[in-house]
Amino acid sequence: MSDPVSNLLRLMDLERLEVDLFRGQSPENETNQRVFGGQVIAQSLVAAYRTVDTETRTLHSMHAYFIRPGDPSIPIIYEVDRSRDGGSFTTRRVVAIQHGKQIFNLAASFHKQEEGWHHQHDMPDVPKPEELENRIEHRQRIVDRIPERYRKDWLRARAVEIREVDPLDPVTPEKTNDVQHLWFRVARPIDEQPWLHHCLMAYASDMALLGTGNRRHGVSWMSGELMSASLDHAMWFHAPIKFDDWHLYTMDSPYAGGARSFNRGSVFTRDGQLVASVAQEGLMRPIKPRA
Repeated sequence: MSDPVSNLLRLMDLERLEVDLFRGQSPENETNQRVFGGQVIAQSLVAAYRTVDTETRTLHSMHAYFIRPGDPSIPIIYEVDRSRDGGSFTTRRVVAIQHGKQIFNLAASFHKQEEGWHHQHDMPDVPKPEELENRIEHRQRIVDRIPERYRKDWLRARAVEIREVDPLDPVTPEKTNDVQHLWFRVARPIDEQPWLHHCLMAYASDMALLGTGNRRHGVSWMSGELMSASLDHAMWFHAPIKFDDWHLYTMDSPYAGGARSFNRGSVFTRDGQLVASVAQEGLMRPIKPRA
């Protein structure tokens, strides 16, 4: 039986239908009613990377919009537009299509290696991953409090290992500050091209960011009082990444209002190098009882 990491790598192995046209699949035997946003982000980046010289150009930024929920029961078609191949920068636009309609679009920019000035913010001082409980172990301890319909998915093995610094109660969270920290990585060592590590980190970057805006209000999608969905996603890559090593993902939510929350994240290596920055706006709509 294949492990979750192998399954994830298969999701990244898009089928080429034409020069700039690709087909991606969704995981089998999952109960999700819509495609996980990180999957569409990562597959779109794989499609874009397939049209770029990966020996000389590396992804430095991407900006994306979620337009319609993805249908996990059918493949996703990715159409790449080769917007520009310049002397220093390469630009691509990717449109994801299902049922003849756009569900997602992404713009990505790739840059050749150049030298310049450097500075960065320091990594927060938090416990190391070895000092923290694995998320699955934590979930097993509290599974009796999880609604029955969520329990199977709640405990399934994941391709990305996560260790939260200060996990909240998933059903009735207390109001707290909007800063959260977690360590994450691909769950086992992988022997893949460096560019694929960018795609895998982009996949994982959508896993906890949306919930950051909920923290100050003590709300959870499990309680039936909140409708949430990712609306857009932006990511900047500052350095090469080896995502089967531990990385610290530090997130905060500077603003929420108008049924939306704005969330951002910084990703550091264990030794404190800032390798990626993330920003996302998400739907944060109160569910009102029907009259």
